[in-house]
Amino acid sequence: MLENKPRDVQVFPVGTDTRVLRSRSWARLRFEIEYALAKGTTANSYLIEGDKTALIDPPGETFTQIYLEALKQRFDITKIDYVIIGHVNPNRAATLRALREVAPQITFVCSNPGAINLRQILEDENLPIIVMKREESLDLGKGHHLQFIPTPNPRYPDHLCTYDPQTEILYTDKLFGAHICGDQVFDEGWQVFLEDRRYYFECLMAPHARQVETALEKLSEFPARLYAPNHGSLVRDGLIELTKVYRQGVQQQATQDITVALIYASAYGNTATVAQAIAHGITKAGVRVESINCEFAEPAEIQAAVEKAAGFIIGSPTLGGHAPTPVQTALGIVLSTATNSKLAGVFGSFGWSGEAIGLIEGKLKDAGYRLGFEPIRVKFKPNDVILQMCEETGTDFAQILKKGKKVRAPIQPATSVEQALGRIIGSLCVVTAKQGDISSAMLASWVSQASFSPPGLTIAVAKDRALEPLMYSGNKFVLNILKEGNHLGLMKHFLKPFAPGEDRFAEVAYKDGDNGCPILSDALAYLECSVQSRMEIGDHWLIYATLDSGQVLNLDGVTAVHHRKSGTHY
Repeated sequence: MLENKPRDVQVFPVGTDTRVLRSRSWARLRFEIEYALAKGTTANSYLIEGDKTALIDPPGETFTQIYLEALKQRFDITKIDYVIIGHVNPNRAATLRALREVAPQITFVCSNPGAINLRQILEDENLPIIVMKREESLDLGKGHHLQFIPTPNPRYPDHLCTYDPQTEILYTDKLFGAHICGDQVFDEGWQVFLEDRRYYFECLMAPHARQVETALEKLSEFPARLYAPNHGSLVRDGLIELTKVYRQGVQQQATQDITVALIYASAYGNTATVAQAIAHGITKAGVRVESINCEFAEPAEIQAAVEKAAGFIIGSPTLGGHAPTPVQTALGIVLSTATNSKLAGVFGSFGWSGEAIGLIEGKLKDAGYRLGFEPIRVKFKPNDVILQMCEETGTDFAQILKKGKKVRAPIQPATSVEQALGRIIGSLCVVTAKQGDISSAMLASWVSQASFSPPGLTIAVAKDRALEPLMYSGNKFVLNILKEGNHLGLMKHFLKPFAPGEDRFAEVAYKDGDNGCPILSDALAYLECSVQSRMEIGDHWLIYATLDSGQVLNLDGVTAVHHRKSGTHY
């Protein structure tokens, strides 16, 4: 299995005097929502050898040893002049310290917020750093006159892109990446990775659509033949198409008529991870997120976001038994700006006590705000189950806002087209899926056989369904076909509203299938399936899956069928 392949470093030339060092892991490395597809990852670093040498974005401590060994085999590591950091991540500290031990002459190059973070994680106030602004450049010789483009966003306020006009390579750091591991260095047949890149965009970039749009405008001024991101294959063949995908994603967020202000600060990255999961749940429900890191935002920016938002959510770590000063300041702005008719939410992470979450909750309740969910309290680093709960919480919050904004119109008779569409019938089924510790299910009637060879079927899944994150290419699921006469109990169970993270199978008889997904004991028949592809169709995803195995559990039973009178609802 891929998960058992050892980690390694793939080295490959990508331009004149330029190589990529792709530190690869086929296993998932950490609990963060953008890794949820569990296809492994690459941490891409780049070496440019002019008259002087620059190393761009060394990987985190997971790869420190194998990365340094690969670097030493191909280059005199003691001669590195510059280390360029696109964003400062604390888990890079081990690699950066190891580099400084063998090459103490190294000068770091980063943005101003990056310099502050870098001095903190390396615990050295005298660290040699060149702070790069957009107007400044770095001459490595041999034509490699590097230019720098600050592209900050709330999650990565220190984000910095680098452009080499000699090779026309744009080093994009977090932009245009994907968490997927393989041998392919460049994106030949770029659509193969489109699903992974889109998921990455939706998780990391969609909550920062305004800042991403600004970044795209800045980057458009640099004629690139290659995007060199932090993760995944390098973008060459699909450069224009992927840029278009990003612009479309930004535009889609801009056209949403409901906005949530997501305001937070994060001491060690855990609160930011929770914020990201909540934001992903909100955006997949068709509501825009205005994400604000209050450590770096101006008061006017917070005030403007809260004024236009239909609801707001505040997240905070607990430091010394209190919320940090930027969160307290932001809370004051919210209380003086937002009417108490706006829906509110609170979350946070903590190491030992977590008082900040309760303090914020109390202030909001005292001011008369209605909370859209019970405050989320995460001790230490969130795991997969917690992140799934946070995503579902975000979706529920968005749905409350959408329902509140709807104006109930007089019920109109269904049109002839709607009546005709409603006469399309489908078998009643329950789709069940499990991946690791996460499981989910949904009632489905939009199911159809799609192919003979291989035997396959399609299922339409609404974008805001809790099951949706488990229905990507490579995932497994079970289609449980219900039996006429005993289907009402299962229908009632799976139609009821579930709380975020609630076990869908707590009151249902089932067994695990060969693919690990639940098979309902009262089903008429079941099919174990593998997702092959998915296509966006309006407000749904159309999932195409092939069949691995199946069985009829009741040979005398008849399939339960869903009859509708209108095609405007299920």
